[in-house]
Amino acid sequence: MPGPIQSIERAAAVLRLLARGSGRMGVGEIAAALGLAKPTAHGILRTLQGVGFVDQDAASGKYHLSPALQDLGAGHLDANELRSRAINRADALAARSGESVRIAAPVDGGVVVIHHVFRPDNTEQELAVGEELPPHATALGKVLLAYDGELADAVGGGELPALTHRTLIDPIALRRAVSEVRRTGWAGDIGEFRSGEASVAAPIRSRGGLVVGAIGVSGPVDRLCDGQLRFRAALVAQVREAAAAVSRDLGGAQ
Repeated sequence: MPGPIQSIERAAAVLRLLARGSGRMGVGEIAAALGLAKPTAHGILRTLQGVGFVDQDAASGKYHLSPALQDLGAGHLDANELRSRAINRADALAARSGESVRIAAPVDGGVVVIHHVFRPDNTEQELAVGEELPPHATALGKVLLAYDGELADAVGGGELPALTHRTLIDPIALRRAVSEVRRTGWAGDIGEFRSGEASVAAPIRSRGGLVVGAIGVSGPVDRLCDGQLRFRAALVAQVREAAAAVSRDLGGAQ
């Protein structure tokens, strides 16, 4: 059985040390307190700073815990911050694809649209911000199901309502679909949420690879799919590229 990973143990010790006393310490102080070489302590601090767990005071050079640690229990990036960081990428995706773009995030145990860019063709459209999506019947929802165990448990523990004749209502079939999302890195639905409408989505990741949301396009089936009901490869690539770009902006390279 593998033993403990020393670098993680040391990082945890640094966090515990900073949580005591005044909460502000220099590299030398931390190294001495933990019996580490100064370069080792500095490397750990830089890594913790890079993932947002530690901040450095510009004036004194001392380190202290980041407020971000207080949000660890939520497990997700704040929806407003995610939206603000992804707006430009969403606009660009709508312009390239010619389709409506939505960003969704886990909110209070559900999947909620937090940003919506209208299809750039001046047709009448209804704003979807704030809409709660059925996780099992939408591409955005399937992405979050694939990477959010709590959401998957909640959905898997209840009855899956049929919204159209194509909706996945068999839990086994849904688990297979979700597993495929993890394998391919994107999700799709063809008429599962609304008849005649299809969607494609991909995960947005923050630091450390944590999935904090999903971005995707939606539109008529005949525009997103070919004659064999296969998603157009160029469209899937555009969605994945947009998701990767947002992830890079959040520090979660994809």
